[in-house]
Amino acid sequence: MPHSTRLGQFLPYLLSITANTVSGRLSQEYRARFGLTVPEWRVLAVLGDSGPRTQRQLCRMTIMDKVAVNRACKELERRALARRQPNEDDGRSHHLELTDEGREVHTAIMPLALELERRLFASFTEEEVTTFREMLARIREQVEDLNVEDIDFGHLV
Repeated sequence: MPHSTRLGQFLPYLLSITANTVSGRLSQEYRARFGLTVPEWRVLAVLGDSGPRTQRQLCRMTIMDKVAVNRACKELERRALARRQPNEDDGRSHHLELTDEGREVHTAIMPLALELERRLFASFTEEEVTTFREMLARIREQVEDLNVEDIDFGHLV
């Protein structure tokens, strides 16, 4: 007998729509105040926190595909918020780094991001927020270790 799961109870679906809802709401603020899309904000935030990175590193760090990262990088460059510098370790790639103006935007946007986070989790206790962060980290670890080929789907059909 097939096992049926209601979509509204399927945790990966709930994680996805919750993340999209939160991201969409935050993007309204980032676009209105700074003219940034979600991918642009993510790249800017990573560069502001970690310093110059290659596009490949940015893809890995933001969990975005090459096309989205490339577009975000080009737009940040077009707006003079970031610039490319040759990667001395690899003659084929470049590091993207924030310009002075990009660092100013990063400095201005981070308090907004933290305030939005504070308001989003205002109904949670500090312990709940800590537990939630830990649970999300564990989910990420599980995803990285998950090998779908090891699942025996025969008994599920």
